[in-house]
Amino acid sequence: MFICSLPGVSGVGADEESVFVMEGDSVTLHTNIEANQQGKMRWYFNDTQVAAIIGEKREICTDDECKEIFRDRLKLDHQTGSLTITNTRTTDSGVYKRKVINSGSFSDKIFSVSVHGVSAAERDEMKRKSVKEGESVTLDPGVVKNLNGVMTWYFSDILMAEITGDQSKICTDDQCDERFRDRLELDHQTGSLTITNTRTSDSGLYKLQITSSSFSISRISTVLTVIDSGLSLSAIAGVVVVLLLIAAVAAVFLYRRARRKGEYYIQHGMYYVEILFKRCENIYFVL
Repeated sequence: MFICSLPGVSGVGADEESVFVMEGDSVTLHTNIEANQQGKMRWYFNDTQVAAIIGEKREICTDDECKEIFRDRLKLDHQTGSLTITNTRTTDSGVYKRKVINSGSFSDKIFSVSVHGVSAAERDEMKRKSVKEGESVTLDPGVVKNLNGVMTWYFSDILMAEITGDQSKICTDDQCDERFRDRLELDHQTGSLTITNTRTSDSGLYKLQITSSSFSISRISTVLTVIDSGLSLSAIAGVVVVLLLIAAVAAVFLYRRARRKGEYYIQHGMYYVEILFKRCENIYFVL
């Protein structure tokens, strides 16, 4: 046995991270490297190079095999070199390796990514929900594994709830408190978020973000539609009163109109009878 040592080159053992995502999620694999420390960086999926940074040059999917697998679903952060896979598929499961060579040293980072398959029905259930106004609705985070970071729920750009380790927070800003005051319930064990006494103004896009120091996941968004359950009893009573008043006015109007028409026809009828008798008398005298 012999060991060959290259002067000026030091090696760092590969650091491995397990990442579990659901089909359809977007996942970003972080490098945690500053832009001026990148040197040469290459990303591999199994044994296929999928992205590279060489000086000022950035490359994504330069060969046919990579293009066939990912088809415009890879993004490379020009500043940090972090790699994002959008709209993940089960075929994206595998080992992603980041290799960096900088000033004579090299380091590897390995991400073991598992993509959990989701049926079309499950995806639709997660992405679209519809409830009647006043009902409660629960937003399911889906399957979450090995989470050591932060789970965050958003309504559009409003931060609704957050779970960090053993701590959880709901509506920490004024905008959220004004809109959802005392109507949110967070399950700390599952991460599910329940909105009680829903309103039509709750309709919109809800997003789940899962973040750790090494990766971040953007979960399938939920489009919630809250259907107007109808008018209140007082509003219905008001509408009935208005309709009765309209009906009464209409009845008076129609009665007066009919009466005027009746008088008109009676007057004109007598006029025509009178003319007829005169004509008959004229005819008699001629005979």
